Formats: sequence, structure tokens, C-alpha cells
Amino acid sequence: MIPGAEEYDIDISFDDPEVDRALAVGPEDVSSAPELTFAKNVFVPLTTACRYTCTYCTYFDPPGQASLLSREEVREILETGVEAGCTEALFTFGDDPDDRYTEIHDRLAAWGHDSIHSYLRELCELALDVGILPHSNPGDQTREQMERVADVNASMGVMLETTAGVRAHGGPRAKSPGQRLATIRTAGELGVPFTTGILVGIGEGWRHRAESLLAIRELHERYGHVQEVIVQPVSNNERWREGSPDLGTMRRTVAMARATLPEDVSVQVPPNLAPVRDLLDCGVDDLGGVSPITDDHINPDYAWPALRELEAIADEAGVPLEERLPVHDRYVDGEWLSERVRRGIDSIGDSKAPLERR
Repeated sequence: MIPGAEEYDIDISFDDPEVDRALAVGPEDVSSAPELTFAKNVFVPLTTACRYTCTYCTYFDPPGQASLLSREEVREILETGVEAGCTEALFTFGDDPDDRYTEIHDRLAAWGHDSIHSYLRELCELALDVGILPHSNPGDQTREQMERVADVNASMGVMLETTAGVRAHGGPRAKSPGQRLATIRTAGELGVPFTTGILVGIGEGWRHRAESLLAIRELHERYGHVQEVIVQPVSNNERWREGSPDLGTMRRTVAMARATLPEDVSVQVPPNLAPVRDLLDCGVDDLGGVSPITDDHINPDYAWPALRELEAIADEAGVPLEERLPVHDRYVDGEWLSERVRRGIDSIGDSKAPLERR
């Protein structure tokens, strides 16, 4: 049973044969992708406040020390991103920061907002006005919270991480896999193009990895909204000193993701955290959002590779490297996006040479 599944009404179960099939996959069972894609983004770390205290994460600060970017600071970041040719504004913050941090709550109230999601909506609107597409990753969300911002985002995301109950999530504020799955389900119900993923090496086992991928697959088969799945290794930092998964583990996990997930769902590995060159033959087809101007604020010890390095990776693999938007092409047509986001996409297309996208 997935921890938290009953509490959040998650009706996902796994048959032993399908788990066994996933566990049997190796790199030799998948093929290299015919191309690699990436998005050029600007990272907007809205606040370092989070209700969770996961032992591998450096992103949260204790109450009293967390910051909150002002509208003026965000505008400056966004305008710098537009000048650098970025098409994605990646908004990140910890889960329900205004619930645990009195200072954050009070500052939001002083700025006329009753919640962090109200403020996020204002900033996503600002991003669209500036000429860049919002992709928000606010952690776990209720339906009400996601509805508040869905129509001003080109896509959204949250890492499932794992279906396991792991000690790395431990303590009174532990993440609930059931709640994470409920957030992914809510995105499907609301028709939000969505990015999720698994975190490898935080204490989960092989069966948990298989079950995590199968859970994502089942939700995508219901709603069709999962555009990409990140396979991310945990990395050493000032709070995590237990190391990263070895290359063999990553190769097998990436191959399992490619074989388990539907063909239309991209398999992504972050090029600043994973040995991309050694994983391309395992089915990787996307390198995610890479910023030419801002740090990876969630993993500050690991710098983004330059565009020329991404080009070198693709050249070595003998495949083209293509820039994409934060929302994948198949969601641009149809009923997935609001008219406001569509206008933002059209504006980007008018202001620069057309992107080669999937």
C-alpha cells in the first residue's frame, strides 16, 4: 500500500506481473532517442520557505531566515531572462510556505495576498506580460490552489520522488506519497500539462522505483497530461552526505522508465546532476530546463552546463539538439491551454525565430 493512499483516495494498485516486467528491463531492452530537447529557462526561487525538512534538500531555510522575492525583484529576473532568449520562467517554492512561516504569511498579507498562490498568480501574469511562459512547481497542491494558477501557466509540475515511505522524508512534517499522487491526479482533472519524476537514491528500493513509474503511467493513461518524467539522482550537498546512486543503478532506472512509460511521455535526466553521456543509450530524450543566466537554486552546488556543452552531448550521440517550450507541442493545440497562455506562445513566436520543437 502506498503511504497516504487511503487518506488521499488514491486508487492505484500494482499487479506483480507488471512490476516484474518493469524490474526485468535493462539498458539492452531500450533504444536511444532520435533527438534531444531542452528548454531555455530562468529560475525564479520565489521563497526558501517550506513546511518540509527533507534530509537531502538545501532549498528550505528555518523560519525567520526564509526570504520572499518582491514583485520588483521578480520582474528584474524575468526581464533578464527575456533578454537572454529564455522562454520559460520556472517558479519554485516550498510546500505551503505561508502555512508554517509567520513572516512569509505576514509579508504576503502586507502585499495584498491571502496566500502564496494568490501571489504566484500575480507573478505568472507578470511573466506573460513581460513575454515569457510560466512553469510553476509549487509542491503539493489542493484542487483550489491549482485552479487558482492553472490558467496562467503553460505547464506545471511536482516531483513524485517515490511511492515509498523513506526516512529521508521523516519527521512530523514528512511528505506523503499519496498526497503527491493526488497533486498529479488533480493536474490531470484540470487538464494541466504536467512534469513529474522520481528521485533515485533516497532510501527507496527497486520495487518502489518500478511502482512509482507505474503509478505515473496509470495517471497519464487516465488523463493524458504527463509530458515528461524526470529521473533524477540524489546528490551530495551540505545536508546530504550519503552519496548518489552509481552509474549502473541510473542506467537501469532510466531504461526502466523508458520501457514502462508511454512513448509520448519524455524521459528526462538533468544534465547538471546526472552523467548524461552515459545514459543516452538508455532512452533519454530530454535534458529539461537549462538556464543561461541563473543558478539551479534547488541544487546550487551543481552548475548548469552551457549550451555548447549540450550541443557537444548531442553531437557525440549523433542526434540533433532542439529547443522546446516549457509546454510540449502536443498540448499547444486543443483545449489544454488558456487563451492567455496561447497569446503568450504566439508572442514568443513573433519575437524570435521559430523554435524547432516536438
